[in-house]
Amino acid sequence: MVEIIDFESQPTSIDGLVLIRMKQVHEDRGTVREFYRASAFEAAGHPLPAFRQVNVTETRPGAIRGMHGEAMTKLIAIAHGTAWGAWVDARPGSPTRGAVFQAALEPGVQILVPEGVCNGFQSTGDSPTQYVYCFTQEWAPAMSGVAITPLDPALGIAWPLPVDAEDRALISEKDLAAPTLAQALGEHA
Repeated sequence: MVEIIDFESQPTSIDGLVLIRMKQVHEDRGTVREFYRASAFEAAGHPLPAFRQVNVTETRPGAIRGMHGEAMTKLIAIAHGTAWGAWVDARPGSPTRGAVFQAALEPGVQILVPEGVCNGFQSTGDSPTQYVYCFTQEWAPAMSGVAITPLDPALGIAWPLPVDAEDRALISEKDLAAPTLAQALGEHA
């Protein structure tokens, strides 16, 4: 038996952040997912420039990566496992500046992340999560962008698994030491 799930895109509470369901064909041997088809993105009103870099991270269950908002558009997806994703709009002048969007991620679901929107996730499965990042710019150590600590309570992120802030296997020192949302947006508490 063959089941086809068509490409679908949905706007989120953050301007320009789009939740995407990949076109998928399920059959007796398994599943084929269209990771990227330019014409599908264009038809949905989301044309993308060429990708300049693609990374795959493997993250142990419970660990958090992010919140990073570099000066590049990202297309992210789960290749294996599951994750809880969170995004924060840190763009100056954005109508949704400061907004947070959260979603469960699994193979077949993608997020199109605009430049300057912070991206983070927690691996939630029983095995490591393989998280794919497609970048429209090559990452460089001092590239422009913003970072926000993923443990800032003001974000209201419902990380599904407890995080020991002292455990570097669960959160990096760099991510832990990043500014709060208020600091990143230049607001005074």
